[in-house]
Amino acid sequence: MTTLLDRLHENIGAVYLGNPQAIDRVMTCLLARGHVLIEDVPGVGKTILATALARSIDCKFARAQLTPDLLPADLLGVSIYNQKSSEFEFKQGPVFTNVFLADEINRASPRTQSALLEAMSESAVSTDGITRELEQPFMVVATQNPHEFEGTFPLPENQLDRFLMRIRLGYPSPEAEARVLDLRPAANSLRDIKPVIKGSEVLELQAQTDLVRIEQSLVNYIVSLATSTRSHDDLRIGISPRGALALAQAARATAVLNGRDYCVPEDIISNILPVCAHRVVTKSHLYNGDGVTAERVLEEVVEHVAVPG
Repeated sequence: MTTLLDRLHENIGAVYLGNPQAIDRVMTCLLARGHVLIEDVPGVGKTILATALARSIDCKFARAQLTPDLLPADLLGVSIYNQKSSEFEFKQGPVFTNVFLADEINRASPRTQSALLEAMSESAVSTDGITRELEQPFMVVATQNPHEFEGTFPLPENQLDRFLMRIRLGYPSPEAEARVLDLRPAANSLRDIKPVIKGSEVLELQAQTDLVRIEQSLVNYIVSLATSTRSHDDLRIGISPRGALALAQAARATAVLNGRDYCVPEDIISNILPVCAHRVVTKSHLYNGDGVTAERVLEEVVEHVAVPG
């Protein structure tokens, strides 16, 4: 198990030369059966990281460049009348895949963004009164520019809540940026990347993640963290039960990445910002999950809630 994960991390790291912690984050989401939203300014490697992850897995991969004129049917599929058979035939959209890259998701209209909601929450798509299951594993990797950029639409709160994590990449170190200029991974390494793990092996790793033990004291710790956010003076909406479940599952996946079948407090603490910052609503901002303020409040909560021994 550890060898597979090391191989996957190394394969992604050969192409994405930025912060190695970002690779850990997307791998955590993969193990936890979660979706990941990569938010940052243009040009820092969001699409490269997402594509490297998808191409490292031997399964189906689809990418959609989201634009304001994109329709829900462009993602989900559409029924077309076949004159020969005199019947309607459903043509699957790009979401019928294993790893779906939604590039610049916040450039699509809210209606198109919401079209992904059922796929992300239920792993299914309903069209023409018929529900079609999506093949497993299924993961959405979405990228977006900060909502202050022109031509973007903030994601609805219920859509944000379906992402296990929202992560930021930041600018690379001077050494890493020099390697990017020298190797040009987007033009060279990315096209040559080969799968190093099978889709069936991903399913096995996900099943093992579900079996990771979380002691009752750690369960109580997660509940205490969530409860503290719900009564915090600076928050209008705190961590929901779904958010607490997501934090627990991310902790299990982090334990697997570290070669353990049990969780420790650090597995929870290290995940609370990427898992929960986009799920809370601050009183002082109109936008949901404002990054800086929400993270500051969560850090304060972590400082005041006693960590289990």
